[in-house]
Amino acid sequence: MALLLRVVLASFVTLSLSVAANADISNQMKVDQSFEAVKEAVQNAGLTEIIQIDHARLAAAENVEMPPSRVQLFSDPGLNAEIMKHEIRAGLDLPFRALSFDEAGSLSLLYTSSDFLAKRHGITDAPLLAKMDDRLVAVFEQVPDLSAQKVESTRVDKDFAVLELRSQYGVAETVARLKETITAQSDTIWFGEIDFQSEAEAFGVELVPAQLLLFGGPAPGGVAMAEFPAIGLDAFCQKLLVYEGVDGKARVLFNDIAAFADLHYQRAIEPHAMLNKRLTATFKGAIE
Repeated sequence: MALLLRVVLASFVTLSLSVAANADISNQMKVDQSFEAVKEAVQNAGLTEIIQIDHARLAAAENVEMPPSRVQLFSDPGLNAEIMKHEIRAGLDLPFRALSFDEAGSLSLLYTSSDFLAKRHGITDAPLLAKMDDRLVAVFEQVPDLSAQKVESTRVDKDFAVLELRSQYGVAETVARLKETITAQSDTIWFGEIDFQSEAEAFGVELVPAQLLLFGGPAPGGVAMAEFPAIGLDAFCQKLLVYEGVDGKARVLFNDIAAFADLHYQRAIEPHAMLNKRLTATFKGAIE
């Protein structure tokens, strides 16, 4: 398995960090219970746990208040390979994700379905898309009381909210430079990376070099999510897809935070735009 991480934040789950003083503990408990139910369902469905992030507790450790929110990434590496063989850029939306969070005092459970991938990445292979949804159904049918909701995709079109940069280096050098630059920032946690090409080889699928880099900033992320917790599904942790273009140089894709805020809440705020600018400048400095 070409994963360079497992569940790197498991220790955070047991930390005795308190949420913000005026947070509703019962809401935190509901989010925790939802998260754990999905985690168990993922294991029962035979999927691979990748990473688990407790947004609110990490933010609280940096004295930033936000609603309870926990995201987990889980994977079917063989299916990842099939999807990326069809469209390499779909790796930006892999592996699977589920966000348990408090939305205005009510528990919500959100995930990304095949319809979102189909529209965002132009995937038209119906059997492949159905296979993806079957794997997700195998998880969420085990927790029917949680009423998992798909991300709204009515407003999604080709390359929706995809920010793209071109590197002057190949994938390996680009990844090394990005990792060095990102980990040098004092407010950032590096979670790890997934080597999609190596994963695919294990299933007899040939892909161009492609890696997904995972990292996040608890304090700026907490500020950005405070009134917009649903963006924790796609914007936090941050995901960078680095893959080889036809010229042998790397392409770097990442999510537009302001666009995802607008998708979920029909508005965005200045911290979202500021984070977009910061991320873009940081990545450009590493690869141009």
